[in-house]
Amino acid sequence: MSGVISGFTVIFIVVAIGYVLGRTGTLGEHSVPVLSRVVFFVCTPALMIHSLATNDLSVVFSSTLAVAASTAVIVGALYVAIAWFWLRRPIPELVIGGLSSSYVNSVNLGLPIAIFVLDDASFIAPLLLFQIMLYSPLALVTLDFTALPGTERSGVWNTIKTPLANPIVVGGLIGLAISLAGWHPPQALLSPLDMLGQASVPLALLTFGLTLTGVKVFAKGTSPRRDIALAAVLKTALMPAIAYVLARWGFGMTGDHLYAQVVIAALPTAQNVLVYATRYRRGEIIARDSALITTIAAIPVIAIITAALA
Repeated sequence: MSGVISGFTVIFIVVAIGYVLGRTGTLGEHSVPVLSRVVFFVCTPALMIHSLATNDLSVVFSSTLAVAASTAVIVGALYVAIAWFWLRRPIPELVIGGLSSSYVNSVNLGLPIAIFVLDDASFIAPLLLFQIMLYSPLALVTLDFTALPGTERSGVWNTIKTPLANPIVVGGLIGLAISLAGWHPPQALLSPLDMLGQASVPLALLTFGLTLTGVKVFAKGTSPRRDIALAAVLKTALMPAIAYVLARWGFGMTGDHLYAQVVIAALPTAQNVLVYATRYRRGEIIARDSALITTIAAIPVIAIITAALA
């Protein structure tokens, strides 16, 4: 338990430093996009290559992937069903809400928690690849055909191949290829990848802290409160519960593996959802407010999970 508390303390301190830097404007007005791009285009791909190239592929194609993927799909579908019959929302808002209730922040918070709390970055790799390679393309194809006029649509093939241009996916594929080939790269190649990969976590946490400044949620008259509340409850309470049921009784997980699976499911909504909502100009407030609310709620939820399962 002391190790878990220590891990969360490290995370909260670095996030708090990022928040203070944002409030004081120390890094300037462009700090968030610059740091985000460094994490996205350089550090996290390096971490993916190093982690997958130096680990057994069984950690990726395992029950961890099956539980994470099944949990996300079940929760997302449940949101769509409830919002369709209860709130009568159009399809684009249903897609964004479904993602807000089930798409996990696997980079900014997932990697730090996997490293500092779970003590193993490989726990997050299967979920990261699933979300970028399968979950995102399915949602984007749906948004492409329901939220855009015909003249603005990018087409099915362009939407499907978009993840292949994602540097994190490219890094994952390179790492998988190295592992499949059985090649052991020389230390001169692995060391810089390891160095850059280790920078991914602190920079992601600083960036996350920076983004928490100046955000207001549940603004009266402009915020779809029922949609946000539904997404937040499903993401924060139901998704970890479903992950526990699937992992414990569906795949027979116990101990550290069960604990890791539930903690991963309890992670907050990813900021990627807001990027998608902004791209299609639908559901921006749902995505933004859900991400912030679930981030705040994830702290006590993960603490409870830790007390029960760690």
